[in-house]
Amino acid sequence: MNWKTEVLSLIKPSPEEQKQVEKRIAVFIDKLRSVVLVKVILGGSGAKGTWLKGQHDADIFILFPASYESDKLSDITEQWLKKIGRFERFHGSRDYFRFYQDTFVFEVVPIRAIKKAEDAANITDVSPLHAAWVKKKSTEKICDDIRLAKAFCKAQRMYGAESYISGFSGYVLEILIIHYGSFEKFLKAAAGWREGTIIDYSHWYKNAQDVLLSINKAKLQSPLIVVDPVDKTRNAAAALGVEKWELMKKKAAQFLRKPSACFFTKAKMTPDMLKKKGKTVVLIEFSSPKGQHDKVGAKIVKTFEHVKKNLFDFGMIAANWEWDDKVTFWFVVKTKKRPSSVLRKGPPLEMKEHVQQFMKKHKKIVKKSGHAWAQVKQTATLKEVVHDVVEKGMKVRVF
Repeated sequence: MNWKTEVLSLIKPSPEEQKQVEKRIAVFIDKLRSVVLVKVILGGSGAKGTWLKGQHDADIFILFPASYESDKLSDITEQWLKKIGRFERFHGSRDYFRFYQDTFVFEVVPIRAIKKAEDAANITDVSPLHAAWVKKKSTEKICDDIRLAKAFCKAQRMYGAESYISGFSGYVLEILIIHYGSFEKFLKAAAGWREGTIIDYSHWYKNAQDVLLSINKAKLQSPLIVVDPVDKTRNAAAALGVEKWELMKKKAAQFLRKPSACFFTKAKMTPDMLKKKGKTVVLIEFSSPKGQHDKVGAKIVKTFEHVKKNLFDFGMIAANWEWDDKVTFWFVVKTKKRPSSVLRKGPPLEMKEHVQQFMKKHKKIVKKSGHAWAQVKQTATLKEVVHDVVEKGMKVRVF
């Protein structure tokens, strides 16, 4: 069995699972249609046929005519949904709703029915156009290769356009696989991407200069620019960060050198695995905070970066975090001790008033390179620093 056959057997839904999921979604949609006074359709990877095995969540769109006011769609939807059961309301560019039924999660999103992207009042309004485009361009092989790309990115911790991940969204991966024609061709291209690479599948623009002049500059900060095939004003990869872009280039090159099914399984970070990376490992674990997913994720990243910043002087070799039923931070550093004091740069010597204030705060002052410098004491041991920066409820291990 080659790597592709092996991976697809693990990530592609079986015909039986496909039928069961489709039946479950159909029952839920029928329930919605019994109370909703406008059109209801399936969206997301379910509509595109690109979902992964065991992924039992579905995006359901409540399709309002353009005559409805955009800012009232969520409130109207909520009144209808109250008639069929319990749900949670989440804040977004337009508020949406989530139903939990056993292992299934149904996300109900109110949108306006549009035929062209420029008629959208909100980015979510364009979602059915995305689904229709992917479906039109996809064969069964393309759908399988999209699944491979998603599984690859999930396993390598670079999947998701949320702000706390800044990775590859499912839609961007769908565009890239369709553009390059296969998973392997996609990886070959990714390994050689240069910063500022532009993908314009629909040929909206004559050249790169036209792209850069036409799309909002704030949306062109990503290292990869993917012009949305259904919306020429949008960079679909705007949320992609440099870190995940570089990781993709690295992992693509590694896979091409030695293709293996192991690239599609997320490696759990164990103490033994981490120990190989460096001399000292810090593991921090705590219960997942409650709240809206995006906001919780952003809070986790902020906490992670705070701890990382304080450990940097110990010689940072590697650092990352995981979030499932609990949150785990891990850091690999070179040493368990750092200097007990450090020189801190102060104001320029010509700013005499500021220098005087700086001297009042610090006892030992050195004047060099046109600045005042202070000898500042600092906590020296790794354990002391870690325990100073972690929050209540966090379990810490240093080994």
